[in-house]
Amino acid sequence: MNGKLKFLDCTLRDGGYYNDWDFSSELIQLYLEAMHSAGINIVELGFRSINNSSFKGPCAYTTDVFLKNLSIPPSLIVAVMVNGNELVKDNHPQQDVLAKLFPNRAEQSPVDMVRIACHVHEFEKALPATNWLKERGYKVGFNLMQVANLPASEIKSLANKASSYPLDALYFADSMGSMNPKQTQEIIEWLRSEWKGELGIHTHNNLGLALSNTLTAIDSGCTWVDATVTGMGRGPGNAKTEELAIELSEKSGKPVNMVPLMSLIRQHFKPMQQTFGWGTNPYYYLAGKYGIHPTYIQEMLSDSRYGDEDLIAVIEYLREEGGTKFDFGNLATARNFYTGNPRGHWDPRNLFEGRDTLLLGTGPGVQKHKVALESYIIKHRPIVVALNTQRAISAELIDVRIACHPVRLLADCETHTTLPQPLITPYSMLPQEVKSSLGDKEILDYGINVESSKFGFSEDWCTLPNSQVVAYALATAASGYANKILMAGFDGYGEDDPRNMEMNQLLEVYQKNSRSTPLQAVTPTRYNIPSISIYEFMT
Repeated sequence: MNGKLKFLDCTLRDGGYYNDWDFSSELIQLYLEAMHSAGINIVELGFRSINNSSFKGPCAYTTDVFLKNLSIPPSLIVAVMVNGNELVKDNHPQQDVLAKLFPNRAEQSPVDMVRIACHVHEFEKALPATNWLKERGYKVGFNLMQVANLPASEIKSLANKASSYPLDALYFADSMGSMNPKQTQEIIEWLRSEWKGELGIHTHNNLGLALSNTLTAIDSGCTWVDATVTGMGRGPGNAKTEELAIELSEKSGKPVNMVPLMSLIRQHFKPMQQTFGWGTNPYYYLAGKYGIHPTYIQEMLSDSRYGDEDLIAVIEYLREEGGTKFDFGNLATARNFYTGNPRGHWDPRNLFEGRDTLLLGTGPGVQKHKVALESYIIKHRPIVVALNTQRAISAELIDVRIACHPVRLLADCETHTTLPQPLITPYSMLPQEVKSSLGDKEILDYGINVESSKFGFSEDWCTLPNSQVVAYALATAASGYANKILMAGFDGYGEDDPRNMEMNQLLEVYQKNSRSTPLQAVTPTRYNIPSISIYEFMT
């Protein structure tokens, strides 16, 4: 192994996205001791920032005063990171920002090294910060983000620009977690053609290749490598410090003491991982494969309103439209999955007008109260509508099925083609793949338009606040002038569950519309709708 190799752990900086950089003093001290024992050279203990718009813990600022209260082993080099966007704002002169961030020279500060993280468009403007920091005695590194999909010419151009400055290390980050070892080696070759200084790599684990890419980078000449304890970092996380430490110890033949680090993981980081859930999974894998920013996945996984079909649909949308930069607006847009004119070719009055309608949800209440529900259907002959492929009730008692989410439809297409009931769906607006998969299924084409906080009812299309099938079913029955809607199997979730709150908001918007059809739940529900008992009808 190259004797120049620098092993940098950035757990408290990268992991802080989960807990607002609010690590306890006890954890930080144990962490420092574990890093020393595991043979880590550099610890990046947090950010330096002048942004202060909400509470963040000490590792979001990592001030000299804070650092001087820690007992830092002398063997450890202390680094902090600065976001390049703070250095390139037109209304904030770069030297003024740097003077606020680093009021002390390096010899008066516990900080030895400053790393600056830059997107490609910020890189050239941020580079002059190198000279200011070097004049004050700091080591300086630059982390280039989102370079994996750039052409060779652009990567070489960036390396050439860096060569005009006295950087201690030029890093590239696998920001989307999309790289494999071959690409890693290729990018290093492109950078090396124009940059003769030391190179570093920061890997993400979307594809499960963070460690492999890091080891490949070392073999290809990188002398600076990053990792975090248990891979703690946004989304799928990073190369794991504990694994990389073992590999580097084996390469160098120099033993290290892993006991303090393993103890730290067991006592502190594994419980945090169970709480916050970093680490790769199939969704992060897809995001890495398609070059989608992992924050999209992280945001959806932390929001229980997103089901599996939503996650897949958003990934497919971002794959086509581009998702390298995270944007909440993109996330909202990606949840709307329909194209073309919302008008359909079927009028729901042909089915619902003047009729009572029984809407069968997917909750356990349908199966539990099946006998009473079937008795009611046989005696009173309502229009029976089943959501998606729900089959707790005997098939001959179901008049029609309803489904609208393209991903759910695609997953259920084979089943729908075997079910005997017609299917209400916004067929004209569905992707061609879904249409083809439905084959010769009898379709009742009713259009859909998604518009926040709004219900609207028309003869061949409706407006909904979201793409949930229950919203579509309510709007379809109301557009068809149903007499009333009885709801079975809408059990709901816990009181504080966001899904419960979202459904109640949807039901509130629906019921406030003067054209809505009256609702009644006939099996137990936690939602805010009037309730009666299905057992009243068992006479």
